[in-house]
Amino acid sequence: MAVAEVQEAPALSRGAKNTIVAAIMLGMLLSALDQTIVATALPTIVSDLGGGNHLSWVVTSYLLAETIMTALIGKFGDLFGRKKAFMISVSLFLIGSFFSGWADSMGSLIAFRAVQGLGAGGIMVTAAAVIADVVPLRERGKYQGVMGSVFGVSTVVGPLLGGLFVDHLSWRWAFYVNLPLGIIVLIVAAVALPSVRSIGKPKIDYLGIILIALAATGLTLVTSWGGTEYPWGSPTILIMAAGSVVLLVAFVFVENRAVEPMLPMRLFKSPVFSVASVLSFIVGFAMLGGITFLPTYLQYVQGASATSSGLRMLPMVVGLLVAALVSGTVISKTGKYRMFPIIGSILMTAGLFLLSLMDASTNFWETSAFMIVLGLGVGMIMQVPVIIVQSTSDYKDLGVATSGVSFLRTLGSSFGVALFGTIYASGLPDRLATAFAEHPFPPGVDPRLAQSVQGLHSLPPELKAPIIDAYVGALHQVFLIAAPVGLLSLLVALFLKEVPLRDTSRAAASGNSGVGESFAVPASGDSHHELERLLANVLGRLKTDPGPAILARSGLSISYAQGWLIAQIFRTGKQGGNMTMQEIGVEHKVPAGIFEPTARQLVDAGYLTEAHGHYRFTDEGMELFARLVGSWRLWLLEQLEDWQDSTDVDFTADIDRLAERLVSDGRALSTGKHTATV
Repeated sequence: MAVAEVQEAPALSRGAKNTIVAAIMLGMLLSALDQTIVATALPTIVSDLGGGNHLSWVVTSYLLAETIMTALIGKFGDLFGRKKAFMISVSLFLIGSFFSGWADSMGSLIAFRAVQGLGAGGIMVTAAAVIADVVPLRERGKYQGVMGSVFGVSTVVGPLLGGLFVDHLSWRWAFYVNLPLGIIVLIVAAVALPSVRSIGKPKIDYLGIILIALAATGLTLVTSWGGTEYPWGSPTILIMAAGSVVLLVAFVFVENRAVEPMLPMRLFKSPVFSVASVLSFIVGFAMLGGITFLPTYLQYVQGASATSSGLRMLPMVVGLLVAALVSGTVISKTGKYRMFPIIGSILMTAGLFLLSLMDASTNFWETSAFMIVLGLGVGMIMQVPVIIVQSTSDYKDLGVATSGVSFLRTLGSSFGVALFGTIYASGLPDRLATAFAEHPFPPGVDPRLAQSVQGLHSLPPELKAPIIDAYVGALHQVFLIAAPVGLLSLLVALFLKEVPLRDTSRAAASGNSGVGESFAVPASGDSHHELERLLANVLGRLKTDPGPAILARSGLSISYAQGWLIAQIFRTGKQGGNMTMQEIGVEHKVPAGIFEPTARQLVDAGYLTEAHGHYRFTDEGMELFARLVGSWRLWLLEQLEDWQDSTDVDFTADIDRLAERLVSDGRALSTGKHTATV
């Protein structure tokens, strides 16, 4: 996929850069938290607003909107500028957060959760693009590690925070907490973010995005309403299912003819991509489905407070994170991955089955052990689909293949929550009715007490026991029916081929970056940005700066400091230079006099000319810079020697662009010795 050339962001001081990165990551944390923060609050929300049969849509509407927005916002950022796209995304997130907290019905909460999801998807994609604009490529690896941590932290902290708000303030504060923090992000973005946009106009697959959005929403409604709002064989469900299938067929037709499709159908000709996509869908299905309904069991059945239920879910989340980190590290070192989806699928199946065995008498340690098994299973599978497609895709498809498997994982999450919710909502009413019929409440006791956690556990033991058994039965059915999903994952994993992994994919598998990739929403679908991300991981793993060795190997008779200064003049002045040492000194916050001797040496050597303090390149200077770029280009090709796209026009152009950036994005260090580095 061709990538539009992007305007270069103005140079920023380290303080400004760190302020921007901190604000961007705060925005990412808020949007990531809201995937899970409502999980422990859902039982209380249902008690307050009613509409328990729509419980799953509080999560599903957010996920669907988030997924749809990620397919659009990257292109909008290229068209209108990243700053505008980011600020609009944060504004949508804040509007959705405020009105979600203000909601007085389940319907309005679901609607404004969708608005919140649109903002969250926009924040995720534009945040990564903004950081790429302001952080030099050679420094970006460490930031990507921190970004990866954001997703892991949100998965751990989300349910716990939701519980704390419910117990000590109100479930509404799970949304209101975003407002002051989001306003800080908005202010920093307005003041500090540079305005960067693409010079060209990207082509947006509007029709494809609309068709897949309608099809996904329709199928999710079928799984959500079937057996609850309408019988499975009702005309409404049948027409909606048929319409969704027609939309999917139309989507395939449109994608085969789109100039830049959001999900090229040619990708599915690869059995590796097809298997990875199904695995990604299944793991999303199991993870969010489990996280969403476990708090219902912990609160209604075991009587845990919202905070306590958040704490009790930590074994599953910790198991997931540990498995993702360990499997990523092993894959990074050995290049072998096939065993992880197979073992993970077995553990996921076992974990879901064990959860179906829980009842009111299941103790804390048993519950924790069952959750750990599920978490380990999911964690072992999560990274593998992305790693595989990054190692097998052609360069033109690198971005869309990576975003495609992530898109399907998020779609699987929304289907999982919807289907789990349907099973729960269809089974609970009959069980509650039977419990009330066999064990009627005495006069003066309001039956509606059974609908809230606090009301249920305020009842005498002889009254609440049958009601708790009804909740146990409904949840038992949820997890028991979900268990075969793990078996399906195992069947799919057995068809997975062990292919050689590219070094860039192995580097991306380890540490926080790999875990973050597992949790993150779909990427922008841009191959150039995806290649930058992979190379940043490679650079982040290097113990020393490769610049001096590359300069030495180039055979150029200049010092490292001279090469750095040449790059600075080119970067800021472009082509002919025309840069003063004062401007470089201000940019790097060091006295301009530090650079004067080096500049004079370059003038004497014939690489620069100087007039009234302004330095410009000579023809020899431009040739020197071209040779510096060429040396970095060779080094990049060595790092990418296991790529087979050296004849791809876009790949070649992007390597040239990256080589020039690596030469030019060095910085001067204002240490005691004022060491200059490239």
